[in-house]
Order: sequence, then C-alpha cells, then structure tokens
Amino acid sequence: MAQPARLDRDLTEPEPIPEAGIARAVELMRSGRLFRYGEMGADQLDVSLLEQEFAAFVGRRYCVAVNSGGGALFLALKVAGVEPGDPVLVNGFTLAPVPGAIIHAAARPVIVEIGRDYVIDIADLRAKAEASGARVLLLSHMRGHLADMDAVAAICAELGLVMIEDCAHAMCANWKGRTIGTFGQAAAFSAQTYKHLNAGEGGFLVLDDAAMAARAILHSGSYMLHGQHLSSPGPAALDAASGSAANFSMRMSALAAAILRPQLAELPRRAARWNAIHDRIAAGLGRSQHLRVPPRDGGQVYSATSIQFSVKGLDAGEMGAFLAEAKARGLPIKWFGAAGQVGFTSAPRHWAYAGEQGALAATHAVLETLCDIRTPVSLTDEECDLIATIVAEALETVIRTRAETGPTGRDNPLKVAS
Repeated sequence: MAQPARLDRDLTEPEPIPEAGIARAVELMRSGRLFRYGEMGADQLDVSLLEQEFAAFVGRRYCVAVNSGGGALFLALKVAGVEPGDPVLVNGFTLAPVPGAIIHAAARPVIVEIGRDYVIDIADLRAKAEASGARVLLLSHMRGHLADMDAVAAICAELGLVMIEDCAHAMCANWKGRTIGTFGQAAAFSAQTYKHLNAGEGGFLVLDDAAMAARAILHSGSYMLHGQHLSSPGPAALDAASGSAANFSMRMSALAAAILRPQLAELPRRAARWNAIHDRIAAGLGRSQHLRVPPRDGGQVYSATSIQFSVKGLDAGEMGAFLAEAKARGLPIKWFGAAGQVGFTSAPRHWAYAGEQGALAATHAVLETLCDIRTPVSLTDEECDLIATIVAEALETVIRTRAETGPTGRDNPLKVAS
C-alpha cells in the first residue's frame, strides 16, 4: 500500500528580507548608529521615515513605532486615559498579549463572548459594557476575522465606548472600503516575524488625535529629542505633555526600521497572495462534511496569514488523535481547545491573571473545536491542496477508528500535538 503524502514544508519559514533592507541594515551596523535618536541631531531617520510612511499607508495622521505589537496596545490604552483598575472590554478569541496589554496598563480585562464565526458577540458586548461600566473596548481582529464594524461602531457610539483596535493580523484589511485600523481612536499593528511585516519584533501605534500622539511619543521614550519625529503633532502639543508622560523606553531601533521600510511596498502583493492561499485551502476544507470554515461577511476585505476551521463532532481524545495524525504527515495544527497553553495558543480559561470571568460558555464551546494552520506566503497551489487533503484524511482516519473501536472518551491519554 502506498504511503499517504506528507507535507515537506516548514510552515514557520518566512520570506527573506528584501535586499534593500539587508543593505541598509548592514550600513547601519557598520556605523554602529542603531538608536533612533542622536544627541547632535538625528543620526539617521529610518524610524521617523517609517512612521511617516506607515501612517500614510494606513491612512492616519500619526504613527509611533515601538518595540512590539503588545507594547503598542499598552501604549494605546495609556494614551486613551485608561487608569489602574479600569475595566477594559476585550473579545474572547485573541492571543495572550492582548489581555496582557490590559494587565500591563494595570487595568482589568472584561472578556466578551464570541460567536460561531469567531468574532465578538454584539449582544454580550452590550451586556458586559453595561454590567462592568467599562468605557474602553480593545477589539482584537484575531487572525484577521472582522466583526461587523458598522454594528461595533454603532454600539460604541451609543454606549460612549472608546474603541482601540488590535490589528496584528489585519494589515491591508478593510470593511466596506474603510481601512481596518481607522475605526478606533487608536490602533496597534505588529511586525513580529509571523505577521505581515517582519522585523523579528516591532509594533506601530496609529492615531489621529494630536494630544494622544504627543503623549505616545513621550511615553515611547523620546526623551526631549521628539523634534526628530517626522510623524508628529508639533512642538506645542509635545511641550504641553512634557513632564506628565512617563518614559516607558519602548522605542523601535533603527535596525528594525531599516528592515521594515522596503517591505511596505510589497504588502499589497503579499496580501493578495496570502488571501489566494487562504481561499484555496478553505475551498478544499469546505468539501468535508466534518469541517466548518466560517463564511467571511461580504462587507470585508480580509488579509489572512493563516487559516482557521472548526471540527465537528470529536471529543477531546479524538481531537488529540486527529492532531497527532496530521502532525505525523508533516502538518502541525494549533488547537484552541487544549487543556493547557501550547506554544502561542491559549484561551481565556488559561488567563488566571485576568481574574474571574464567569463561564464564557459560548466562547469556550467555539474554541474547543477551533483549529489554526499557519500559511506562509510562499506556499504553492499544490501544497495548499495537500494541506486540505491531509486535514480531511486525518479526520476521516479518526472517524473510521471510532466506528471500529468506539469513542476514545474524554480521558483518553493521547497527548495533544503542539
């Protein structure tokens, strides 16, 4: 009998950095001038130029580049006026740095349920906002899944909620022609290796309010060298905030900016290819009656660097067997229903630091069946088809085993694949 086909690809392998970025990085390393500010005037303008270019790319007035996407979220909360102990609403399908940013700001996460299409539940948003008294919503566009932004914006306006957007997985996305990252009072983007832009680590805060931008620049760690910013609200706004905005030392380095700047021009091409990869795999998965890929609302243009799907009808032991079967064929699948945190993947029940949140039954019912596969932009069409085939065949193997031996049960000792 022929052996089933394997995927011989490392799904964590990124594309190379553009040659222009490598050349500029080498030039900077030879100079030794890697700090974004210079005491005798700007030693180089890589970070300032990147901020200016990124603000224009998103369509916002100001951008502050920092050392991580989570740091940009923390900064957004601070400049939005979040105080220690304040409740901050956040949807339940996200990654740990998002509630972590709330804790970093000494605030209190209030987790809002999600629906079966992985996005925030508007009815529960209203209920949690009214019960908690929260005045800030940190909306995570997790894995690029976009909520009905008209509905979210309407309820924020009705309840007086300040919206901050987590756009770590939503670069190049839009809702009915409006760019994701321009709905909230502020928005945070990431330049971690596995995101749309790759600096290893890095983040961007974008916003339009001059006073908030001034505080963000000072909080990020400009000392009194903020005159070297090109994306700036000007000296009057910065002078007004000086002395009241603590320096949190969150600056992006010149080296990270040099690597990132040439990547901006490539983003539309890369986003189009990522979506083609997503759609091809989704079409293959959709042919299995045991899988559900949530439909994307017609109002959105997404930008998917990974694909998510829900598995129907397996218990925990069978999920473990399914993941192990796929991994044996070279396909690692992340699972949000695991009992403990695995790699980057976690769920609200793992966030003890977030405090008591109640059952969150709807959210965990969705996450118990939710799987996630990283999709590098270099995947070929044949590899996309093979990924869908491996998922379907691994699932059929588990279902066939059940028919032959009976369910594995909740206490099955199979270890979940990481």
